[in-house]
Amino acid sequence: MANGIRIGIAGAGLGGVAAAGLLERAGFDVVLYDQAPGFSRLGAGIQFGPNVLKILAQLDGLDKELEAISCLPDYWVSRKWDDGTIMAKIPLNAERSRYGAPYITIHRGDLHQRMLERISPERVRWGHKLIDFSDNGREVALTFENGALEIVDILIGADGINSCVREKLFGMDEAVYTGWIAHRAIISGQAAKALGADVNAKWWSDDRHIVCYYLDREESEFYLVTGEPAEWTSRAGQLPSSREALREAFKGFHPLVQGYIDATDVVTKWPLKTRQPLPVWHQGRTVLLGDACHPMKPHMAQGAAMAVEDAAVLALSLAKLGVSDLNHTFGAYYTARKERATKVQSISNANTWLKQPEDPYWCYGDNVYDLSFG
Repeated sequence: MANGIRIGIAGAGLGGVAAAGLLERAGFDVVLYDQAPGFSRLGAGIQFGPNVLKILAQLDGLDKELEAISCLPDYWVSRKWDDGTIMAKIPLNAERSRYGAPYITIHRGDLHQRMLERISPERVRWGHKLIDFSDNGREVALTFENGALEIVDILIGADGINSCVREKLFGMDEAVYTGWIAHRAIISGQAAKALGADVNAKWWSDDRHIVCYYLDREESEFYLVTGEPAEWTSRAGQLPSSREALREAFKGFHPLVQGYIDATDVVTKWPLKTRQPLPVWHQGRTVLLGDACHPMKPHMAQGAAMAVEDAAVLALSLAKLGVSDLNHTFGAYYTARKERATKVQSISNANTWLKQPEDPYWCYGDNVYDLSFG
């Protein structure tokens, strides 16, 4: 172990799992805690660009395994909502050699499961909801809802937009509802193919959109996710919805979109929330990553990607700069990540990404392993 340093990570989402895997390989004694009773295959799609696949390659070649099971779109296509006019056609895997890694679309649960498989099972503690912690300057004492008490040398808060760790460090601060919700549904790939679906496309009107793509190499599942203005008064993070609600929200959209909606069965919706950028991501022996410090609307498909990038840079910072001066180490991590994460957050919230022709190389071509730490 790296001088026997024990690192606790609150939150076994994609960012937390990436951090656990990378830190374990760097020699740290890592424990990953999550409030869920166990892994479940949540019904959602996700897109990961070359910027993330380069990081996942460090987890025993996970990039290759994911490439073998994912859909590999050659292009991102933006279409006009009513007549389907192509507004932008952006090369993705069509320019793979330029990016140095693939662009994948996949079921989030399949991705999550394979990432978890890269961590020693004994390091994952399901059913552990962190409710409090205290830092005495030498170690961090963790208190869990199930009564468990743990001691770690460093605590990483990877526990999402409603982060307990963030709240403890910087005070109670409600996430801001953006005035938008997202619907999501999965239809059969067979139904999508029969309709003549694009492999990966976003349909835009002035005030809403729907993104549609396959979730696997065999193209057996096809994912729909929207962004639209709506009221939201529930405290719930997700609610059931319906085909009828989706149809009403996208009334007048192109017949291909109507065909997708007609093929839906289970439809859910959730509120899109955000927060203002934090001026600092750490305090004492505790540090944040991902949505815990820079949540964003999902309109660049980069929220989870930024969490994984955070995890990689944090692991590099700890491995290269050490733990004797955590303020310096965590400060270097923050400095390396702040500008990029804030830029992505801003563009995501504005919902302009790839609507018109542009070169996304600054985002997808990035490689965190090119960073140097002084």
